[in-house]
Amino acid sequence: MSVFIILFLTAVLVLFSGVLEKGKYARYIGILGLIIGLYVSFLPECEFFDQYKAMYEYSSNAALFTKISIIITLLLFFLGGFAFSDHRSHQSELYALMLFALSGGLVLFGFQNLVTLFIGIEILSIPLYVMAGSNKTDLRSTEASMKYFLMGAFATGFLMFGVALVYGSVGSFDMYVIHDFAISNPKNLMLIMGSILMLSALAFKVSLAPFHMWSPDVYQGSPSLITGFMASVVKISGFFALFKLMTLGFGGIAGEWINILGVFVIITLLLANVMALVQTNAKRMLAYSSVSHAGYISLIFFGLNNFSTSILGFYLFAYSLATVGVFISLIWVEKIKKETSFAAFNGLGKKEPLLAIGATVSMLSMAGIPLTAGFIGKLSIFNQAIGGGSSFLVLVAVLGSALSIAYYLRLIIAMFFYKEDNFHNTEKASITYNIVAIVIILALFSMGIVPDLFAKILGL
Repeated sequence: MSVFIILFLTAVLVLFSGVLEKGKYARYIGILGLIIGLYVSFLPECEFFDQYKAMYEYSSNAALFTKISIIITLLLFFLGGFAFSDHRSHQSELYALMLFALSGGLVLFGFQNLVTLFIGIEILSIPLYVMAGSNKTDLRSTEASMKYFLMGAFATGFLMFGVALVYGSVGSFDMYVIHDFAISNPKNLMLIMGSILMLSALAFKVSLAPFHMWSPDVYQGSPSLITGFMASVVKISGFFALFKLMTLGFGGIAGEWINILGVFVIITLLLANVMALVQTNAKRMLAYSSVSHAGYISLIFFGLNNFSTSILGFYLFAYSLATVGVFISLIWVEKIKKETSFAAFNGLGKKEPLLAIGATVSMLSMAGIPLTAGFIGKLSIFNQAIGGGSSFLVLVAVLGSALSIAYYLRLIIAMFFYKEDNFHNTEKASITYNIVAIVIILALFSMGIVPDLFAKILGL
C-alpha cells in the first residue's frame, strides 16, 4: 500500500502541475514518482498497513506485478514527450490519468475482498474512458471513448450482478471465506452463476472473445501512447485480477467454469488471429494481436501448479515489453505521417533503423520465435497446459501462433523491404526513443536466453 500511496500522490501532484507553464514539468514529476515507487516496491511493506489486510495485502505476488506495471508505465512516460506533443494544453491531465489508472491496477494486485476488486476496476477503468477520447479533433477518438464507456458499463453490470449472487450465497465479500464456501458447497447454483458472471465481466477487461468487440475501434481511435498503455499495463492488471479471483475465490468450483473459459480461449485464438490477417491498419492489427495474446495467457488456468504465478508474470512482462517496442515505431510513424496503415511503415528500416529493429524484435517475441522472451513465455504456458491435460487447447494455440507470424511479417517486410517513398519529413527520432528501443531489444533477448534473469531482477 506504500507504493499505492506514493503513486496516487504523484498523480495528484502531476495533475496540479498543469497550472505551471501548461504542464511542462508534468512528465518529469511523473517519472520521478514512478522511480520512487519502483524503489519502494522492492522494500518490505510498512507494518502500519497490516490493519488493512482484510481489504488489501501487499503480498509477494502483488509486489511482482506492481514492479512489472511500474516499469512498463515508466517506459511509456519516456515516450510521452513526443507522443503528447499535440496535447500541450492538457498533457498534465493525461499523465495524471495514466497514474490514476496505474493506481487502480495496484489495488487489483492486492485485493482481498470483492468490494476492493470493484473499486480497483473502477479506478483503473474511468481514467481510460477519458484518455481514449482525449484527441478532441478526431472523431475516431470520440467514438473510442463512447464505445469503451458503454461496453465498460455493461461489463460493470455483469460484475456487480455476479458480486450480488456471490454475496447472496456466501454472505461475505472476503476472498478466503468465498474460497472455503466454494470447497464445501461446490454445487451451489447461485455461487456458480455469480462466478460465471464475474468471469464474463473480467473477460471484457482483458478482451477475451466474444467480449473483445470494443478492442479494435478503441485501440485505433485512442492516442497511440494510451493504446500502448491499454495493451500492456491494463492487460497486466486485468489478468492478475482474473487469475486471483478465479483460482483463489472460485478455485473450489473450477470444474463449473473452466470449460466455459476453454471455449472463450478457442474462440479468441481462432477469431483474433484470422481477423488480424486481413487488417490493413497496424493499430487494428495490434488490437487483434492483443486479443489473441489474451487467449494464450488464459492457458495459465489449465494445469495450475506452484510456478503458475511466476509464469504469468514472465509472460505478461515479456508481452508488455514487446508491446512498448512496437508502439515506439507506431507513435513516431503516426506523428510524422498522420496515419498507421501498413504502407505508412514502408522504408522505416532505412529512415529509423533502431526503431524498426526494436519493432521487429518485439513482434518476433510476440510470435514466440526462439531466443526471445516471448518464446520462453509461450513455452512455459504451453507446457503447463499440456501437463494439465489440455493438449487440444495447446494445439489451437500453436496454430494461432503460426498464423500470427504471417501478419507480423507483413509489417516487418514493409519496414525493411519496401522502398521508402514518402518520408519527406527531416525530423529524426529523439535519443530517448532510440535508448528505449535498445533497452527493450536487450531485455527481450536477455530474458529469452537467460530466463532466470527475470527472477533475479524482480527479486523472486
